[in-house]
Amino acid sequence: MRGMSRGFLSAAGSLLAVAMAASPAPAQTGADFYKGKTVTYIAATSPGGGYDAYARLVAAYMQKHLPGSNFVVKNMPGAGHLIGANAIYAANPDGLTIGIFNTGLIYNQLIKNPGVGFDLARMSWIGKAASDPRVITIGSQSTIKSFQDLVEYKGVVNFATGGIGSATYVESVMLANVLNLPVKVLTGYSGDEDQSAVQRGEIGGAVSSRSSWEPFVRKGHGRFIAQIGGIDDDVPQLASMVTDPTAEALIALIQSQGDIGRLTAGPPGIPEDRLAALRNAYRAALEDPELLANAKKRLMPIDPLYGEDVAKRIKEALNQKPETMILIKRALEKKRTASSDMP
Repeated sequence: MRGMSRGFLSAAGSLLAVAMAASPAPAQTGADFYKGKTVTYIAATSPGGGYDAYARLVAAYMQKHLPGSNFVVKNMPGAGHLIGANAIYAANPDGLTIGIFNTGLIYNQLIKNPGVGFDLARMSWIGKAASDPRVITIGSQSTIKSFQDLVEYKGVVNFATGGIGSATYVESVMLANVLNLPVKVLTGYSGDEDQSAVQRGEIGGAVSSRSSWEPFVRKGHGRFIAQIGGIDDDVPQLASMVTDPTAEALIALIQSQGDIGRLTAGPPGIPEDRLAALRNAYRAALEDPELLANAKKRLMPIDPLYGEDVAKRIKEALNQKPETMILIKRALEKKRTASSDMP
């Protein structure tokens, strides 16, 4: 009996060991999931320029605060950030693909641009890094010294933008049309190509986020003639220089988009524990003293918001009044005829 018992126990132990070896290891959850994993951080623009700079800064510090992870920035430019945003949205929702794109995509979803392959309201929102006011910048070689000079200019000024669909394109066209500015909008300038074009003299100015052009202006290559939003008092607010109700409504809309700048999101359906880990790493990154010092040195404003608070802002931005929708469509559909004379 004793021999049988020992034999039975030995056999049972062997079977248990085999069963344990054959059974899969418990799935890693939350932050543990990212140990030894690579996260692809898509920047929906070319290398260089503001969005690429924020992508690389945020990715580096998220990696720092998500132990064992490896973040790789992948530039995916084209169609005014639409290609990159579509890729983020269509990615496997395993928590290993996230990215950054501009707020111009909100306008594009509102007007049902056929190139939109995403629903911003359904994305897994991680955070936003900045509130970045918009500025109208004119090259320093231009005779235009103020916004009023631009309004009264007798020729046509070439303004550079990203691809059709980018915030720079959408906002440039809307402002040019609604304010009747003597501006010809030229697309296809990605990264910092627009600033190089201003220095070459082929471009007269641009509508953009202030942080993207701050170093350029500080080096003496250009001047800000008007600003939308922000707390800076060194540049006149565009809202103070218009009286038309339509223009006022448009400027208010653009300002609201600037308040949620430098967004980071993933595809819909990221598991809750992994999304929470990404949000925690993002918050830790954006509040890291090293990141803040680095951003300050590079003139990159940091004004973060996280997770569901950003999701709420996005849903509010997508819930526009009918009159605002009409304003956007009219501004973008209005035809303009202009030569490319430079100031």
